[in-house]
Amino acid sequence: MEPIGVVETCYGEKFGVPRQPGLVPQAWGRVVFDEAYRGEAFLRGIEGFSHLWLIFQFHQAQAKKGRGTVRPPRLGGNERKGVFATRAPYRPNGIGLSVVELVKVDSSHPKGPVLQVRGVDLVDGTPILDVKPYVPFCDSVEGARGGFVTGTPERMPVIWDCECLVSPERRELIESTISLDPRPAYQEDPGRVYGCSIDSCEVRWYVDGGIAKILGLVVAPAK
Repeated sequence: MEPIGVVETCYGEKFGVPRQPGLVPQAWGRVVFDEAYRGEAFLRGIEGFSHLWLIFQFHQAQAKKGRGTVRPPRLGGNERKGVFATRAPYRPNGIGLSVVELVKVDSSHPKGPVLQVRGVDLVDGTPILDVKPYVPFCDSVEGARGGFVTGTPERMPVIWDCECLVSPERRELIESTISLDPRPAYQEDPGRVYGCSIDSCEVRWYVDGGIAKILGLVVAPAK
């Protein structure tokens, strides 16, 4: 299979990316198609769908041939489950899928038309293998069981331990992302300062008493 394009997102690196789609509704992305698939004809009728499936490649995770089990972060990284019972990126074939909200088709973009989406859980530059519409009557299964994945992820309170001039939208995106606690589940280093690349900002933060405290951020210059 060959990628049909890439998704540009607000997450400049793997660390900090939500572990599932939709957890950070403010997380924006743009599906930019390669020239061979860049045309209105490929997207005709897509505006009628509120959500899309993105089929993508885990390009920053090496495929693991023959590995039968992995350690899901949801279980604290201390319990093994079968690789086919998880969504771990380290798989025999590094393919993933995420459902995202379609905001609009942007035909005015220099590489348009592009798909503006949100609720992404993908790092910037992720190769896209296919786009399919989300069809509610068959893609949403009433009474489905989630196995060992129960409930919704807990969130930490987030406070700003600094004065930072950022827009309310960017502030909300940063807070919502860090509240999900992207630290490795096995991390036992209280007070350690972490860094995340979120929406062109290098955000520095640490956890104290179960509260994430943002120490500061540096906004990258516009390209």
